[in-house]
Amino acid sequence: MSENRGKATAVQIVMPQHCNGYARPRLFGGQIMAWIDVIGAVAARRYTGKAVTTKCMDNLNFLAPAYLNDTVVQEAYVTWTGKTSLEVRVDSWVERLDGTREKINQAYLVFVALDENDNPTQVPYFRPETTEEIIEYSAAEQRRQIRLQRQ
Repeated sequence: MSENRGKATAVQIVMPQHCNGYARPRLFGGQIMAWIDVIGAVAARRYTGKAVTTKCMDNLNFLAPAYLNDTVVQEAYVTWTGKTSLEVRVDSWVERLDGTREKINQAYLVFVALDENDNPTQVPYFRPETTEEIIEYSAAEQRRQIRLQRQ
């Protein structure tokens, strides 16, 4: 398995078009949601080798703001797979000029893999190996049950 299979990293500089109009412009929540969706899809595509579509985004927590000219670093990785769907966790940080990071956001997304006719198609099984992966996998199972109850 490739080291980056099911993983992705992105870096953005917060520009004026990404911000609200306050005296100290903050990053729009909708903008970071768009970046989360893209980086999550990249991780899902890398893992499945297929096109994917977003089924849902949940547990989106805004922990701290990002401001104009901040550097936002995002990391995405697969946490769980089903038959045709997979869950991806995306963590976002503001990276300071000295290299320190402050976590600003965490989100979980579910993607569905698609075949050449845009029909759901089977995804490779995710086998958690590290302690962190096992914990995430177990928590993903619980999140899946909550999502199913909401439908």
